[in-house]
Amino acid sequence: MVLYQPSNGYCYNSDTHFLYNFITQNLAKFKNINGELLDIGSGSGILGLLVAREYEKLNLNQCEIQKSFQEFSLKNSQCNKIDTTMFKGSFLEMDFEKQFDMCVSNPPFYHGNVIKSENENIKVARYNDKFPLKEFVRKTSKILKSNGKFFFCYDAKQLNEIIEILNEVKLNIESLQFVHPKQGKDATLVLVYARKNSKSLLKVLSPLIVFENDDFTDEVKEIYKKSSTHSIKVEI
Repeated sequence: MVLYQPSNGYCYNSDTHFLYNFITQNLAKFKNINGELLDIGSGSGILGLLVAREYEKLNLNQCEIQKSFQEFSLKNSQCNKIDTTMFKGSFLEMDFEKQFDMCVSNPPFYHGNVIKSENENIKVARYNDKFPLKEFVRKTSKILKSNGKFFFCYDAKQLNEIIEILNEVKLNIESLQFVHPKQGKDATLVLVYARKNSKSLLKVLSPLIVFENDDFTDEVKEIYKKSSTHSIKVEI
């Protein structure tokens, strides 16, 4: 999959690859994946495109607030011959004319009180000042169909808050996976799968370890191989 990205702005990272792999792991038990898919905060479009490539019966929709990334998402969809519907504007303020069977997102989750990049494009994509967790989850619950699936990644240190907010809006966590930079190091990322109105018990997958010494672990190498993406950096 060829993906155009900004050379001087926010670029997708390993989190998106890990989330894509987590999604496919959890969907393996379902025989027929179809319906409406929404990539919330699509950026350059990678996450939604990977999921739509994997499950051809899904209709891809993307929502993006930044004009430059709207163009990247549409360009990358066209280049990879995957049809999409683009919702241009703020997800939190958007009036969607339909509900969705699946929502996926790699949202901005860094706290606003840390030192920020001066690049506005990067600030919007990384920091949650304008995209608070509670509003993000509540809006997603509203646009999901009953039994709809919700996949996202977030800062592992905020898991307490994640669980509390998901429970408030009847989104039941069915699966979690923690991502650790190295064996013996604390988890930095949590991958979450929740389903609307579900009563299933929680499954915690084996932790994903990113590095062994200074190289990617075999599991991470396999994830990158499975994603099979090639980036092309261009000026905005």
